[in-house]
Parts: sequence; C-alpha cells; structure tokens
Amino acid sequence: MAQEVAVNRPNREPQVIAESPPRVMVFIPAYRCASQIRRVIAQFAGREAELACIDRVVVVDNRSPDDTIVAAQEAFAKLPSNFRKIILKNCDNYGLGGSHKVAMRHAQEAGMDYLLVLHGDDQADVVDVLPHLMSGKAFESDCFLGSRFELGSNRQGYSMLRTFGNVVYNGLFSAVAGRRVTDLGSGLNLYRVSKLDLTTIERFPDDLTFNYVMLLWSMFKQQDVRFFPISWREVDQRSNVKLVSQALRVLGLLVRRAGNSGVFFAGDHRATPREFYRSDVVHEG
Repeated sequence: MAQEVAVNRPNREPQVIAESPPRVMVFIPAYRCASQIRRVIAQFAGREAELACIDRVVVVDNRSPDDTIVAAQEAFAKLPSNFRKIILKNCDNYGLGGSHKVAMRHAQEAGMDYLLVLHGDDQADVVDVLPHLMSGKAFESDCFLGSRFELGSNRQGYSMLRTFGNVVYNGLFSAVAGRRVTDLGSGLNLYRVSKLDLTTIERFPDDLTFNYVMLLWSMFKQQDVRFFPISWREVDQRSNVKLVSQALRVLGLLVRRAGNSGVFFAGDHRATPREFYRSDVVHEG
C-alpha cells in the first residue's frame, strides 16, 4: 500500500488587487476670457486632496485675440505640481465644438479615463462636482452632466425669460430623445473617455450647438446619462450667443433629429468639414 506523505502548505491570505483610481483630465475651453480664466484656474488651488484623481488640466485656447493664454500661464504658475498643466492653442478657430474635439482626442491619446469639461468663462464652479468625484458617484455613468435647472441648482444673473426658454427646450428635447433632459449644455460636464467615438463626434457641429448633438447622440446610443445640480453665475462674462438665431438653429436641429435618427447621426453637421483638428502645445508644466 502506498504511504501517504503529509505536505505542509503555507497559509496564504487571499490577494486583493486594488483598482487604480480613474485618471481624469480637466478640459478648459477658452476664448476671449483673459479676465475670467484666472478665476477658473484658481478654483483648483488648495484642493489637492479633493482633486487627487486629476491627472492634468488642459486649457484649449481657440485663438483668442486677447491675453487669455498669458493669463492662463500666470494662473498655472500659482498652482501646486500635483497635476500636469498644459495649454493648447488651436491651429485655426474651430469654435467651441471644435475645441471639444481637440480635447477629446488629447484625452484618448493620453490614456485618460474621464474628461471633465469646465468652461473658461467662470460661469460654473468645479466645487459642484467635487463631492461626486470623491464619492465615486460621478464615475458610475457615461455622461455626468451639470444642470442649471436640476432641483437644487442655483442661478445668479440669469433672467426669468431665459430660464423659461431653457425649460421649454428641455421638455422638447426630452420628448424627442425619449429620456429626461434638464439641461442642454452647461459649463461643467464629465464624460467617460472610452465611450467617445471620435469618428462620429468629429462630424458634430463646431459651434455652440455641439453639446446639443452630443447629448442627443449619447442618449441615442443608450449611454448612462445623469444630471446633477450646479451653481451658475453671469457677472462679467462676454456672451457669444445671439439668443433668437440660436433658438431657431436649435429648433431646426431638433426637428431634423425627430426624423430618421440613423440618418441624422450619420450626417455631417459642420459648416466647414475638416479632416483634422490640430493644436500646438504652448505651455506644459
């Protein structure tokens, strides 16, 4: 009979592999906002622990005719070195939508997990998204969008007429998209980078209607889209929006989307189609 041999095996604790925290890139679109960009960048000062997930802050200047780039450089110099600070200057005036495309491609190429959009005109405040970043709630969805009209939001210097118009359009977009919409595009939004299909997104408008098409497309693709309340202020900002023409353009866009959705998203919505959206690095630290 074969003799059994006892084998001593060391007791091993089960290995727990900790997940790496998500890498977030902050994108600040900037155009003619030399007076406000300092305040926007200053929002990151003294919040190192709260912003531990931030890998880099990237200002994308859309060829501002003022000293926006100089102001951004001076503001960056006052921040600690716990994240990278980059300024890109577009090689042409691409519009707000075009600057988004520059930032999205940069985020993909840099291996970022999320893209946090914070407009450079100081109308929104990064503090509104901080609790959601720290708790991890912001990372549970594909699009975590700041809303000026969500319950708990706060608007400063925003007229009742504009509020009424936005609420009406939110209702129209909700009806067409078949999902609840409480803001068509604020200045504080978080996107999961892996869900950004740039082949499609680069055909979206380069102007201020980019966010509207982006929202409709995200919902059409059945992405997880959630809204959270934000504070919003209009103090010394310089608006590039002509309200009547903008409202008509958005209405026309919505009518086209209400038709064949496949045809709508397969089309090119740009006034000037481009093969590339190039930018130059003018500051990195």
